[in-house]
Order: sequence, then structure tokens, then C-alpha cells
Amino acid sequence: QVQPVESGGGLVQAGGSLRLSCTASGRTFSNYNMGWFRQAPGKEREFVATMSGSGRKNIYYASYADSVKGRFTISRDNAKNTVYLQMNRLKPEDTAVYYCAAKSGSYRDDDVAYEYWGQGTQVTVSS
Repeated sequence: QVQPVESGGGLVQAGGSLRLSCTASGRTFSNYNMGWFRQAPGKEREFVATMSGSGRKNIYYASYADSVKGRFTISRDNAKNTVYLQMNRLKPEDTAVYYCAAKSGSYRDDDVAYEYWGQGTQVTVSS
């Protein structure tokens, strides 16, 4: 079992960058699939990026929503039990509460499959 805790949100101008961090407790962090999701006011929560757990061959897979592809990068540091979301060339439509989530078992992108959730961190992009 893991408990994700996000940090790094804030206010940034359009075109700027932010890096979100998510630290998750638990001895088997590397085995968990980790994901970033976001929810804007009045909208449903949506997938942003996910990264698989280490698996048997220590190969990691990453997946991105089309809206962030080429601008956002997900990465993880298992030694620090941390997953990151580097967000570049931010746009006002990226404004949302960003959630970090963890999932055991098979690699999935859909938020309903994720078992453990952080409290969220606000990202606001001004135009």
C-alpha cells in the first residue's frame, strides 16, 4: 500500500514551466504504476500521464494525453519513492487540480483503475 503526496503546484504565466512531485510511502514503490490526472472546475477528472511500474525487466512505459504530449514529461526516481511531472509551455487550459495516483498490477491509463490518490495540488496558468 502507498500514500501519494503531491507538491509543486502554483501560479505561472502562460508559456512557463512547473515541476510537480509526488512522494509515496511504501517499500515497494517501484512496483506501482504511477499516474498524474487533473480536474478543472466544472469538468471531469482526466488522464494526463502515467508511467508503469518496473516489472520483471526494469522497463518502464509512459503514456500521455494528446493535449500534453510534447510539453509534459513524467519520470520517476524509485530510490526517492517519487514521481515527477515536468510541465513546459503551459497554457491557461492546463489550469486544474493535479492529482497523483498509484496502482498495483497491470498498467492502465484510466483513472478508475487507480487505487491510491493524493490530495491534489493546484496549478493555475495565467494568460
